[in-house]
Amino acid sequence: MCNRVVIVGGGQAGAQATMSLRQWGYEGEIILLSEEEHLPYQRPPLSKAYMKGEMSEERLYLKQSDWYEQHNVSVQLSTAVEAIDRTDKTVLLDNGKQLSFDRLILATGSRPRNLSMDDVEGLGNIFTLRGMKDVTLIKPLMKAGQKLVILGAGYIGLEAAAVARQLELDVTVLEMAPRILARVTGPEISAFYTAEHSRQGVDIKTHTALKTVKGLNGSISSIILDDDTELQADLLLVGIGVLPNEELAKDAGILCDNGIVVDEDACTSDPNVYAIGDCARRPLVHYSRTGRLESVHNAIEQGKLAAASILGRDRPKEECPWFWSDQYDLKLQIAGLSQGYDETVVRGNLEERKFAVFYLKNGQLLAVDAVNAAPEFLVAKKLIPLGIKLEPHLLGDVSVSMKEFLPK
Repeated sequence: MCNRVVIVGGGQAGAQATMSLRQWGYEGEIILLSEEEHLPYQRPPLSKAYMKGEMSEERLYLKQSDWYEQHNVSVQLSTAVEAIDRTDKTVLLDNGKQLSFDRLILATGSRPRNLSMDDVEGLGNIFTLRGMKDVTLIKPLMKAGQKLVILGAGYIGLEAAAVARQLELDVTVLEMAPRILARVTGPEISAFYTAEHSRQGVDIKTHTALKTVKGLNGSISSIILDDDTELQADLLLVGIGVLPNEELAKDAGILCDNGIVVDEDACTSDPNVYAIGDCARRPLVHYSRTGRLESVHNAIEQGKLAAASILGRDRPKEECPWFWSDQYDLKLQIAGLSQGYDETVVRGNLEERKFAVFYLKNGQLLAVDAVNAAPEFLVAKKLIPLGIKLEPHLLGDVSVSMKEFLPK
C-alpha cells in the first residue's frame, strides 16, 4: 500500500506528478520538496516573455497556493534533500529532518554547465539562465546600449539574444560549433536563424571559443577569444548546456548513466523510486534507444507515467518528443528527434518565413522543424510514431495538404 509519496523537485515534472496523482484519485499523503523559494512555475517564458517584461511572475506559476491547500499537498519550499536511505525508505533533509516514503519521485531537474576557468571567480555580471532567480538578477541590467555577450548558440542563448536586441542591447553570440543550433537542427534551420539574427543586429561568431575574461571593479569588463581578440562586455550570459542532477540517486546506489536510468514507467532500478524530467534517462520508444529529453512535454509525460504506475493505471500513451522556441516573430516547433537522418525535405518558402524541414531515414519520417508552420508540425507529430514511409516529392509539395499524409 502506498500511503505517502514524496516528490523531490518543484519544477514542471514534479508539479505534473502531483497533479496527476490527485486527478486520478490518489488519497494518500503527497509531500512536494523544492530547493527554490517559489511554487512550481513555467521555465520556458523565462528567456522570452518574462525576461522581456511582458509576463508577470504570477502568470508563471503552474498552480496557485490555494490549489495545493485544497488538494492536501504539503509543499516545502527552500528545502533540499541531502541523502536517500533506500533500506529505511527515508530522505534526509538539509534541516536535519527525515521523511519516510512509500514511493519516491525524483524530479531533480538539471543545472547549467558553468565556465571552468579561474578568471571568473568573484566577478559580477556573469549569469546563467535556468530559474526565476537568474532572470531577477539579469533583468534590471538589460538596458539599451549595454554590451551583452552570450556564450552558446542553443535555444536559450538565441532566445535571450532576441529579447536583448528588442530591448536594444548590443549582442554578440559565441559558438564553438561550425553553426548555431548544431546539436538540435539541420543546416537549413541553422542558416535561416543565423541570417535572421544577423538581420536583427546580433553579431554571431561560430568556430569561436572563449579564452578568458577580464574584470574591472568586481565585474566583467571584457572577454578574450581563442584568437586573442578582445571584446567589451558589460554582461556575460553562459548557455553552454546543462547537466542532469543525478548525484542524489547515484549516491543512493540507483543506476545512473548521464541521467537517472528509468524504464517506460519512469521507474528506476529501485522499484520504490521514480525519476522524471530533465534528470531522467528514459526509453525513447519511437526511436529504439534511450536518452534524456529537456522539454516541457517530457516533464509532463513522465509525470503522468510515474503517477499512473504508482496507482496501477494503464500506461498513458507516449507521444513523440516535441519542443518549441520563440525568437522575434518566429515560432519554431519541433516534433521528433532528427539524429541519424539521411535526407531532408524543405516544404514552403524560407523567404516568406513560413516553412518546414522534414528529416527522413530510408523514407521514414524522424522529425520536423516547422517555422511559423503549425499544420506541418501537428501532422508530423502524428505521423512520426506510426513509422510509415513518405514520398519526399509529395512532402515538399505545398499544393498537397498535410492532412493527405495521415492514414485514412
